[in-house]
Amino acid sequence: MSLEPALYIISTPIGNLEDITLRALRILKEVEVILAEDTRVSGRLLKHFDIPTRMWSSHAHNETGRIPQVLDVLKKGGAVGLISDAGTPLISDPGGRVVSAVIEAGYPVVPVPGASAVLAALVASGLPANRFRFEGFLPRKKGRQTRFLELAGEPATIVIYESAPRLAKTLQDIEKLWGNRYIVVSRELTKHFEEFRRGTAQELLEALPDMTLKGEFVLLISGTAFKLIDP
Repeated sequence: MSLEPALYIISTPIGNLEDITLRALRILKEVEVILAEDTRVSGRLLKHFDIPTRMWSSHAHNETGRIPQVLDVLKKGGAVGLISDAGTPLISDPGGRVVSAVIEAGYPVVPVPGASAVLAALVASGLPANRFRFEGFLPRKKGRQTRFLELAGEPATIVIYESAPRLAKTLQDIEKLWGNRYIVVSRELTKHFEEFRRGTAQELLEALPDMTLKGEFVLLISGTAFKLIDP
């Protein structure tokens, strides 16, 4: 079955390769070209599943320049896939400008759902998941304190990404600006060394020397409506 001319937003595994869907595998094989954030990273995924589809790099620095090429493929009746290094594309990753251009040109954009670090961390956190606010990476310097103050009164669970070198700084800022909130820190999601650490900001800061500080972390911070129930 040939694919209609469309841009397919394809979720890929965040760690465990078994988390890719059968539909994602089929579409990755059937599209004419795959836009990949880093072709070296995605190349390992395609090689593992024996997918010969050609790739074009598409990242923050060249995304706009790829748009005419993508539209040309669609105009000629081909389909294009868009993937990120891991997980669901566009979530704190490039791709938004390509999607907007494809929609403006009148072609369909088709989501192919799958793994997401945000949702994987959220559902295993133990914090309320019926409402949450995803903030991605918080500003490092300019606008950082303003963003913290804007979020201070948020009642829902707050989800952010953070790098290993900045984890301590972010926990310190949370304690300073929001108080001693209950937090869940997750890393290596779906991988062999998957880890969840739970506790107050103060408790987690004290535990930092015993934590493996590698890779990226997903932090889930309790909102103002959360009340921790003592066991």
